[in-house]
Amino acid sequence: MGVDETTVLLVEDEEALLDIYSRWLTWQFDVKTASSGSQALDILDETVDVVLLDRLMPEMTGDEVLSEIRNRSNDCRVAMVTAVEPDFDIIGMGFDEYLTKPIERETLTETVMELAQRENVADMSRRLYALTRKQSLLQSSKSESELAASDEYASLTDEIEMLRSQLDESLAEIGDTEMVAMVRDLEDDPEADETEEDTQ
Repeated sequence: MGVDETTVLLVEDEEALLDIYSRWLTWQFDVKTASSGSQALDILDETVDVVLLDRLMPEMTGDEVLSEIRNRSNDCRVAMVTAVEPDFDIIGMGFDEYLTKPIERETLTETVMELAQRENVADMSRRLYALTRKQSLLQSSKSESELAASDEYASLTDEIEMLRSQLDESLAEIGDTEMVAMVRDLEDDPEADETEEDTQ
């Protein structure tokens, strides 16, 4: 998924703000809107990549909507967009970003772009981990001559290199040093998870 293919769900009970945010984002993203928590949950599906969620809404609060999103095991990115200053209660909340109103257009747009890029990196990292794990298994069970003679292994190696290159580009765009370190750890040790399981 490219950033320009990102689908954003805006959840805001103030119609004026909902309209403003929608106009800010529509030129760059596919935008869906909801003016209540229940409507947002009706709209939410696997096509939604990023949710911008108000906290203070009547009937169903943003906190309740966020909890339901996570209960559904939906892996979309969620940014709280609210006038509520962050307090200790945010520690247990499953959001990815927290924006305090009033919010400028550039901030909102950059937040969506960053969250979309993080999701791209996460998807590529999972794919790269799976491929490097297969590569590691074959390297431990086949001889060098068998590997060299295999077209399937050559294709696997090519795909790994291409994916690493794409991942490097995406990580450079994000500039998130913690995420870079996490991804590098996964690349360097594709057997880490299995080793941990074997010792339990």
